[in-house]
Amino acid sequence: MYFNLKQELKASQITQNQLSELLGVRGATISDKINGKSKFTVDEAFRIKKAFFPKYDLEYLFTFSQTY
Repeated sequence: MYFNLKQELKASQITQNQLSELLGVRGATISDKINGKSKFTVDEAFRIKKAFFPKYDLEYLFTFSQTY
């Protein structure tokens, strides 16, 4: 799971629908990616960071953890 990304999305009130529109994928795909069923591509990670979280490092946002 991308715990930091999930927390920052919630804190910023950014919806999965907004992410799906940005990336051009289905909402279910975004859910799968956030919850670790599939991974974000490097391009997707850069686009999310640039659009919503320019002040955060990619490493912080996209550190993957199976422990949460």
